[in-house]
This record gives sequence, structure tokens and C-alpha cells, in this order.
Amino acid sequence: LVGAIMERALVQITVFGLLLPLVTTLPNKDDWDIYSFHINSTVTSRYATTVITSRVANRMDESKEVEFHVRIPKNAFISKFRMFIDGQEYDGVVKAKEQAQQQYTEAVARGQSAGLVSSVGRTLEEFKTSVTVAAHKKVTFELTYEELLKRKLGKYELQIHARPMQPVKDFKVDVYINEKAGINFIEVKGGLSTKALANAITKTHADKQAWVYFYPTEDQQKTCDSCGDQGMNGDLVIVYDVNRDTSLGDIKTSAGYFVHHFAPSSLPRIPKNVVFVIDQSGSMHGRKIQQTRIALIHILNDLAEDDFFGLITFDGNIFHWKRELVQANQENLDSAKTFAQGIKDRGATDINGAALEGARMLNAHPREGSASILILLTDGDPTTGVTNLEIIQSNVRRAIADKFPLYCLGFGFDVNFEFLEKMSLQNNGAARRIYEDSDANLQLQGFYEEVATPLLTDVTMIYVGGTNLTQTNFSQYYNGSEIVVAGQITDNDIESFTPQVVAISRNTRVVFSDTNGPVESTGTVSDRHIQRVWAYLTVKQLLEKELQLSGPEKENVKKEALALSLKYSFVTPLTSMVVTKPLGENTEVLHKPKEGATPAGEHGHAGQGNPGYLLVQHSPDTLISAGRHHFHGFGGLNGDLYEISAGNPGFLPPHFQDMSFMVTAGILPGVPMMTEEIGVLPTIVPDRSTTGPLFHRFLLKTENQSLPLCFDVAGDVRLKLLHHPNRELSVNGELDSVVYGGFKRIIIHFKTDQHIEVDTKGITVREGQTVTRHTGQDLITVGSVTVIRRDKEIDVAAGDTHMVILIHEQGDKEFIWPVLRQQPSDDTVTGILALKAAVYEEVQQTPSTKLKLKDQEIDVTR
Repeated sequence: LVGAIMERALVQITVFGLLLPLVTTLPNKDDWDIYSFHINSTVTSRYATTVITSRVANRMDESKEVEFHVRIPKNAFISKFRMFIDGQEYDGVVKAKEQAQQQYTEAVARGQSAGLVSSVGRTLEEFKTSVTVAAHKKVTFELTYEELLKRKLGKYELQIHARPMQPVKDFKVDVYINEKAGINFIEVKGGLSTKALANAITKTHADKQAWVYFYPTEDQQKTCDSCGDQGMNGDLVIVYDVNRDTSLGDIKTSAGYFVHHFAPSSLPRIPKNVVFVIDQSGSMHGRKIQQTRIALIHILNDLAEDDFFGLITFDGNIFHWKRELVQANQENLDSAKTFAQGIKDRGATDINGAALEGARMLNAHPREGSASILILLTDGDPTTGVTNLEIIQSNVRRAIADKFPLYCLGFGFDVNFEFLEKMSLQNNGAARRIYEDSDANLQLQGFYEEVATPLLTDVTMIYVGGTNLTQTNFSQYYNGSEIVVAGQITDNDIESFTPQVVAISRNTRVVFSDTNGPVESTGTVSDRHIQRVWAYLTVKQLLEKELQLSGPEKENVKKEALALSLKYSFVTPLTSMVVTKPLGENTEVLHKPKEGATPAGEHGHAGQGNPGYLLVQHSPDTLISAGRHHFHGFGGLNGDLYEISAGNPGFLPPHFQDMSFMVTAGILPGVPMMTEEIGVLPTIVPDRSTTGPLFHRFLLKTENQSLPLCFDVAGDVRLKLLHHPNRELSVNGELDSVVYGGFKRIIIHFKTDQHIEVDTKGITVREGQTVTRHTGQDLITVGSVTVIRRDKEIDVAAGDTHMVILIHEQGDKEFIWPVLRQQPSDDTVTGILALKAAVYEEVQQTPSTKLKLKDQEIDVTR
């Protein structure tokens, strides 16, 4: 009976085929208030998981409809959406699209919206939903999506779009990147990274990890170039690349799955044979034909002298610059540019004849040690000659016969993009839309740059002991790109799993293999991550394969893609997400638009276990075993703590000298660091004796080394975390005595009679004789200090100081740990969290290791 009542008390929204950080909210900011808006993105091995959380309060004396808008990359899959309303959680469930078809049909019949997910610009899609919130009540929206970042022109880009529709008091973007191969560089670009907002960005890069924080104040959200009374509206783009140290690439394995990123550098370029097939039909009239001419001339300028090329234009007829491929010497290039300048729009569109002629020219010019490419640009459908799309695709596939790739560029939105995409995929290429805009010529040039430098042809990825592999054969590998393969390891037998890559470099067969023996597992931390990379890539490629097939083969591939989408809760073109809503809400039916339509982490950065480290013994009274020991990452709580100096008792800063605890410093290779986020990474080390104390382990940011230092604090002592005298603000923390623990409470003092105490169960506010206990997620304001509690973290802001207190679970125990997100600019600020980075030098490695700290040498044992 209870179940039946609950079922009647809910209605459902169906989210059809969503593929898509930004949250837009609140069209009428006077009615409701976004008091917290967070985007948290974690990237591991180029796979990004992004969680967007928006908390909204209805400040009115009556119920109001509260909206939630999200823009995410077209390449992403939504994997979770949920709402929290008045203590009730409403979760989304991914189902096959057919299962939700009845709700879809009923909604359309009632005249309700059936297309609330729409294309926005070139790279984003927008998701929009709403819910009715009672007077003075709140709602939390949470959306998770996942995407595999694609390497283009030597870099990866993570796009975050922010348009909250009003300035938000608690607005932040947190990005964490962890790459096994090491991060070569990282930059922050986009409209939200310039001028007034530039100083709201904090960027840190430490070997294999990087962090980006974007915390604009309310004033900054109003005064930037793309800001106003409705807050920000723009992109934050994180750009980075990884090191290319081994020719075989970066391989991660765990729990029976692997992912292999292959992008060798320092290879000789392969001379290419390229034919450009350009549509000059009447529909290309005006700016499109002008931009095409400009782009083509630039592209011709970029050809190398050992390249050969051809140039065809077409309308209802075929026009050759020359009937055969010629060398890209200066004389031929000048002649071709003159031809390009004379291209004029006219006539119909014979795509079939033009594509076949381009293929003929390449087939007639085989050249050993070269790579051939066919590039077709068109803005419309075939209108003359062969116009049946399937026949055209069949003719072109037969003419190319897997000898070279076909790349199709669709100019504008009058073109049948699905036709071009299918034809490209059938011929080992890809389709790209060129948007009708002032930079269309730059879009054309940018695409050409991606394929301008072939480095390998006939690439075959071989995995002995691997099964259920994603695509393993690639016609060409281009400089600046990357080949990604994922799969399962048969019986999880790492010892017998052997990856190898065989390819052609110029006219030489080359083999890339691991000369160091079997691949090692990365452990259990990334189990779910690597498996989801495999699932994501498999679904993407099955959807591409399904587009190319017909009949029973098409249905079998579709079923396989659907089964994986459901298993991993991916919202794809084959699935829908059904989300329950409170009683009385209208059904909304949402579906993903096709590409051809007109455009309208878990939190934290837990590190992997570290198998060993160097220890520095500072005192004869201090002894910690130098045996192999595993460290536990705690939600990215690492960074600055302590300026270590040699000597005893002068080793300790003044505010520690009256405390009884032991300190040991050491270098920890491979331990994650969040060097710009000012906090510490804790762990507790059980002493080897049965009666010894427990040690809280801290990591210390270092200024001149990528390896951090560590030190231990024994016992449940109280530590001064921060003292900001000009703001009359002090923060103290009391450590616990639990194995693998942290702080049991943190107390924030301000003025003379006000303080806030934070523990794992809630927040206690004391103002004079008044004591108030808070256990929910309310916004708490006491004087100039604001506190907001979320699921596993508490935000504390006081003027130019911003601190986050994270709640961590270890078994059945909980503890807290502070992270200083915004460093006060005042030089008088003291405390653990405010100390500068340590400086050390490794002065000797054999026969023993020595570090130099503060002009004193210290022995280190490994």
C-alpha cells in the first residue's frame, strides 16, 4: 500500500538521448536565489567526469517554478541527474528509449514541450528542466557527465561553460587533472580567463598532476567583459598535453581492463598526396565561397615541397586545375592559388562525380612512402548526376577501397550531415561541420592542420591476452593527434598481456613494443575509471558502426550499444533518463537533437598508494620505521603546510614549540600534491611497536622540487591553522587519535564573543550566550563569516579568506580536514595553512642520501 501511494505521489520526466560544464538558472532572480553553484571536474587519463551542483532557494511567500539549465560538450554522456527537494531525493534512471516512448507520445499529445535539449553553438548542448519549489524552500540539482578528451593539434581541451543567470555568492569551478605520463604543460583560456576574472583563477602544475580553481567574487561576476547584472556568460577552457616519453605510449590497467593512449613523437613526417574537392554550386554564393577561397590559399601555402596535390571544383560539372597530381613546388602553388582566387559559385551539385574524380586522381598516383588524403567540401545535397545517397556512398567506397581516408566538410546547415558522416566513416575518415561565421576560413584551416602531417600509416594495435577491444586498425596517425584503444584483459592475466603496435613509417615497417617486460597493474584506485573509459569508447564506436550498417547487422550493433548504455547509465541516442518529480508536476520529454539540427567525480583527487619514500630523521628521540608503507589520498587535501628547517628545537615554528610531538620529514615520490590549494594531505602511520603513538602524516609543498616533503605529528594535539589579525579571525584544529584519521573538530574564532565549531556531524555557532546547532545544508551567516555545508564539505568565507573543510570517511569513522582555497593577501597572516613552500636540495645520493634544508645537511634513509 505504501509503495502504491508513493508511486501515485510521483510523476516522471523523461530525458531522451542526452549527450552533453555550465549551469544556467533563474530567469527571474527576484523570485529565487542560487546561493551555491559548483562545477567539479576530475580528469584521469584524459577521461573527464564532471559534476555540476546548483542549490537554489525560493525566497518568496508563494511557490515558484525553479529552472535548471546545463550546457555540456556534445561529445559527453550524461550519467546521473538528481534533485533534492524538502528532504526527498529524486533520482534519474536510464532506460531504453522505447520504454519511455509512451510518456513521450502522451506529452506531445498534451502539447507539452518535447525538445528541451537543443544544440547551442558549435560544441555545446543545453539541457533544461524545472521543478516547483514551495515558499521559502530549497532545491538542489546535481548533474554528472563523462567524456573522453580528444587530442587535437598537440593538446587536450576541457571546456566549461558558465552562465548562472545571476551573480552567485558561493560560485566555484574546481578542475583536477591526473596523468600517469606526466603533464607537459597546462593553460587556462576562454572568455572567463581574461581581464577582470584573471585573478580569480589559480593554476598549479606538479609533475603528473594539475589543479585549476576558478573562484570569482560576486563583484567580479558583474564587472567582467562577458558579465553583468545577470552574472557571467562564457567559457573556461583548460588546455594541456602530456609527456611523450615512451614510443609505445601510456597504458593503464586495472581489474581486468586497460586503456592505451598511443601518440609517438619524434617521428619523421610522411610526404602526402592530397586532393581538394571544392563545391562551387550556387548555394555557396557570397561569404561562403569567399571564405573557402581564403582558406584554400592559406592551405596551399602550408604544403611541403615533397607533397603532391590536386584541386577540383564542382557544380553540375567537374573543373580541374590539373588532371593529375603535381608536386607542391613554388610554380605549381602559385598557379593553384590563381585558380583558387577565380572560383565562382554557379550551377547544381554533383557530389558523386566530384568524389569519384578525386579518388581517381589519387589512385592514379601511387607513391611509395607517402600518405594519400581526399578532402571534400560541400554545403548542400546532391542535385544532379547520381542523387541517391546510398548509391553515392557505395560508389565512393568502391572507388577508395580502403586505400586512403575521406574527410568530408559540411559547410552550414543546409547540408545532409548524416550522409557526409556515414560516407566518411565508411572510408576511414571523419566528417566535420564548418559553421557559417566570420571565422569559417579559420575553421577550414584548423581542420587541415589536424591532418597536414601524417607520421604513420596502416597502424595496427595488437594486444596478446586482450579481448573485447575497441577499434585497433587505423589508416593514418597524424602529428598532434592520438590513438586510444581500450579493452579487457583475458582472465585478468597481467603477466601474459602484451601490447604492441605495428605501422608503416614512410616505406619502413616499424614496431612499437614494451621492452621492459609485462605491463604492471595500476592497482584498485582506478578500477571503475578504466572500465568506464572502455565502456564510453565502445559505445561511441558502436554508434558510429551502427550508422554505417543496415539490416540485421545494424540491429545487432544497436542492441550491443544499448546494453552497454544501460549497464553504465549513459544517456545516448538509444536511451532515455526518467526522473521522478513531486506530485502535480507536468511531464517534460527531452531528447537529444541530431548533429544536423539547426543550433538554437566523484569529488576529490585521491591518490594511489605509494609503495615507499625517503625519511629524514631530525631527532634521536624520533623514530619511524623506514619500511614500505602505503599512503591514502584524502579528497585532494594536499598542498602547503610547513616551512621545515633543520635543528631541534628550532626545527618547529613558534606556534608549535610548546607542543609534544615528533616530526619526521621525507620525500615521497608519486604522492599527489595540490600545491596551489593551501592545505595538507594527511595519513596516520601506526608505530611499529605495540605501545607507540599514532602519527598524523602531512605533506609539504616545496618550491624548487616536484617531490614533496612529509612530516608526522604524534597524538591528538591542537594546532593553529590560521590567524588573520587584521580581520580578528583565528582558525584552530584538534587532531584525533584514530588510525588513518585527521581532525575531529575545527573552531573558527572571530571578534571576541563569536565562534563557529565544525565537526563531522554538524556546525555549532556561538554568539555570546546563544548557541545554535546546524546539521542541514543551510547558509549560515555570522558577522562577516559565511558557512555553507554540502554533502562532504563545508565552505567558509570571510572577506579575502576562503577555506573548505572536507569530511572524509575511513571505514566506519569520519574526520575532517581543512583546505585554504583563497590565500589572504595580508602579510601578517600566520598559521600552518599560511606558511610558504619549503626549499630543499638533494646534495648526495650515494652511498647515502642527503638533503640540504636551511643551509644544513640532513641524512635520509630510503
